[in-house]
Amino acid sequence: MKDKIVIVTGGIRGIGKAISIAFCKAGAKVYAFGRNLPNSKTDFSNDETVINNIEFVKVDVSNLEFVSDAISQIAKKESRIDILINNAGITKDNLIIRMSESDWDDVIDINLKGTFNCIKATSRIMMGQRYGRIINIGSIVGTIGNAGQTNYAAAKAGMIGLTKSIAKELASRNITVNLIAPGYVDTDMTNKLSDEQKEFFMNNIPLKRVANADEIADVVLFFASDSAKYITGQVLHVDGGLAM
Repeated sequence: MKDKIVIVTGGIRGIGKAISIAFCKAGAKVYAFGRNLPNSKTDFSNDETVINNIEFVKVDVSNLEFVSDAISQIAKKESRIDILINNAGITKDNLIIRMSESDWDDVIDINLKGTFNCIKATSRIMMGQRYGRIINIGSIVGTIGNAGQTNYAAAKAGMIGLTKSIAKELASRNITVNLIAPGYVDTDMTNKLSDEQKEFFMNNIPLKRVANADEIADVVLFFASDSAKYITGQVLHVDGGLAM
């Protein structure tokens, strides 16, 4: 990863933070997108390597104009963008009969449209350099569904179709596109799940434990590496066996 230029959306907290830190430690220059940024780099990490290799960019990924402007500025400064990790996501859970239209729209706009926006703004750059790695962070919920998360499940399922379609479009330019579908990961987002939802997941995970965010970041690093250069259009569940 040395000197690779990496964009991580939602790269400030949770899984995204773990991904940003992992790439920085591997020698990449990371641009972490987020709507709420840390006050300083030392608030984000005390590791000198991370501090030297990360930049924060305030971006609302649901807005194509903002995304395009941010990515074009990075490309102009760095002359290339090697890796895009679409991790930005939100939840606004409720049963369908109680879910508001705005809760549906907000989740689709960030999780699914945001992924589209970032790929659209980055793909032309990657096509020109004839190299790129795009890794989308989905969820097993996009495969198996989950009561009370119809908006989130629909967005994550949509990311699977998006991943496979874009993989076919960009393969001839040496750009791979893959999706990682985490299961139950210990983050602020999953801490918002109801006790019933948490119990369901724990009772059905064969490995009988929750993942930590670093375990997801390790798989992202693999997909971004040359070891995965012949893998594209794939969905990999990192879920302790939950979706078997």
